[in-house]
Amino acid sequence: MTEAHTYSEQEIIRRQKLHQLEEMGINPYPAETWPITHTAQGILDNYKQGDTGYEEVSIAGRMMGQRIMGKASFAVLMDSTGRIQLYFNRDEVCPGEDKSLYNDLFKKLLDLGDIIGIKGYVFITQTGETSIHVKEFKLLSKALKPLPTVKEKDGVVYDAFSDPEARYRQRYVDLIVNHEVKDVFIKRTRLINSIRGFLSGLGYLEVETPILQPLYGGAAARPFKTHHNTLDMTLYMRIANELYLKRLIVGGFDGVFEFAKDFRNEGMDRFHNPEFTMMELYVAYKDYYWMMDTVEEMVERIAMDLHGTTEITYNEHTVNFARPWKRYTMFEAIQHFTGVNIEGMDEASIAAEARRLGVHVDATMGYSKLVDEIFGMHCEPKLIQPTFITDYPVEMSPLAKNHRNHPGLVERFEAICIGKEICNAFSELNDPIDQRKRFQDQLELGKRGDEEAMMLDEDFLRALEYGMPPTSGVGIGIDRLTMIMTGAKSIQEVIFFPQMRQEVEQ
Repeated sequence: MTEAHTYSEQEIIRRQKLHQLEEMGINPYPAETWPITHTAQGILDNYKQGDTGYEEVSIAGRMMGQRIMGKASFAVLMDSTGRIQLYFNRDEVCPGEDKSLYNDLFKKLLDLGDIIGIKGYVFITQTGETSIHVKEFKLLSKALKPLPTVKEKDGVVYDAFSDPEARYRQRYVDLIVNHEVKDVFIKRTRLINSIRGFLSGLGYLEVETPILQPLYGGAAARPFKTHHNTLDMTLYMRIANELYLKRLIVGGFDGVFEFAKDFRNEGMDRFHNPEFTMMELYVAYKDYYWMMDTVEEMVERIAMDLHGTTEITYNEHTVNFARPWKRYTMFEAIQHFTGVNIEGMDEASIAAEARRLGVHVDATMGYSKLVDEIFGMHCEPKLIQPTFITDYPVEMSPLAKNHRNHPGLVERFEAICIGKEICNAFSELNDPIDQRKRFQDQLELGKRGDEEAMMLDEDFLRALEYGMPPTSGVGIGIDRLTMIMTGAKSIQEVIFFPQMRQEVEQ
């Protein structure tokens, strides 16, 4: 037997009002269309005293304020665009002798948070506030839970809905009471549309690839695992879509891209969520130099589309996405920020240098992991302006082509901004023999205990054996880029419904 749900005093009162409405013959959840002719912000932006076209407006939204003053009252209605004041006059809303609709419904049974539809005309009050004079109103949805309300005393705001865990867990409430939150997600959509328009304008095809995969690959990460009952086989939620997109390049497409939900069974912090969005692009007959130029141009355009300028503010930093961006090789960056040149050192020497630099070292870490840890601790956090880091050791990049001029390196870059990677790109490895050896090296790292080592994908190797043209690919973290473009301090602020620990009943 389940425990009965307990309601707060306010919730009990609202349920009593619900029953009263039903007894009055008023359906608190009517099934009908309410005509929308205008929006709150559209009226506020465009109405001027005496304008025609506003004599009959119909609008709907949530009631966010109420002041009852006898037979005249004011309310605040919030729709998806903003808030506008409503003016009610009992004698006009309820012509004739029966004033019960106003006295019983508006004054007694409506609550903040209820959704109403109203019809009337626009006017400007004596205090200069653009408002709607209500001629007709209807309850469209009764709210049974009270909204959190912000109170202020002696200049101090309290009782605001500001606790991060509550905001992320109840995003629907966050969007209602913290209206500026909507702007972050509107900008996120505009950012995605900017990328989509840029790449489609270049003639590249947007595609979809599998989320459930028999082998996970395309990145170094731990996967989520599930079981397919009908096929009786283990499947993995994708950690990247790279290997499938490159199969499409083998198949004859010159350029493909995908906005992909990826899943990595790793830690969570303000820059990591186990479910995140990547945009990956692969273009035939191009290399990583071309891709650097393309990423610069695309991100510069995103900044202009969102802000009308290439400069944005993040915390105390002013970041400028105007081209060209600074470029370092990985070894140049390490030498620049640590004063140590590790190029040419063997694994043992780099391990010793890493320890001297305060980097944790253990037996599972190979050459590439050591270099990556040194860079991650001493270089990455200091890269505030958008910067390309290029030419990584081959062991760090099992899917990248060997560098044309520097043995032991690969043609790879990462773009880093505000101390965090926002994209990763290669001249893609298209030599199937070399690719098989790289996969085998990854298997050896896995035997040493590296849980992020890649698996050997025979079908992908078979695709390469049919021949893949020279290709460049890039993956851009949409959540990270949105954080930077909107000034968000946490990745949870740019994901509608981030993963949370299971809620504990109070």
